[in-house]
Amino acid sequence: MKALVVFATITGNNEDVADLVSESLEKRGVDVETNEISLADPADFEDVDICVVCPYTYDEGALPDEGMDFYDDLKEEDLNGKVYGVAGSGDTFYGDDFCKAVDEFGEVLASTGATKGSENVHINLAPEGDDVEKLDHFAEELVNKAKEIND
Repeated sequence: MKALVVFATITGNNEDVADLVSESLEKRGVDVETNEISLADPADFEDVDICVVCPYTYDEGALPDEGMDFYDDLKEEDLNGKVYGVAGSGDTFYGDDFCKAVDEFGEVLASTGATKGSENVHINLAPEGDDVEKLDHFAEELVNKAKEIND
């Protein structure tokens, strides 16, 4: 089973989120590639079983600038038969806009025909403590859903 984890980060928090998800997938026997969003292409998701995006939310609910092309191109993909998940870091200081990019990427991935493997994960700032457990559970659910689809 293969996974691609794509992340966007300014502070390093979402790279940490991506690393934790990748490690958790790997310990479950998944072959994982991790890529920064500006170096990734949504078509790369066609070659894997599990598609993960870890975006940050900028300012008042904006998507990462370096991820806009990826986001727009993702709308054109047909990812039927793939499992997706979205997890990202934000700052609760922004209230209703907290982790808005996570949910927006989730909506676009749903529109591709991919199957949601786990609920979106919203992390406040750097992942620690309970967040690590949440991300491990997130990865476990993605693997279980992918196995269910592929059986």
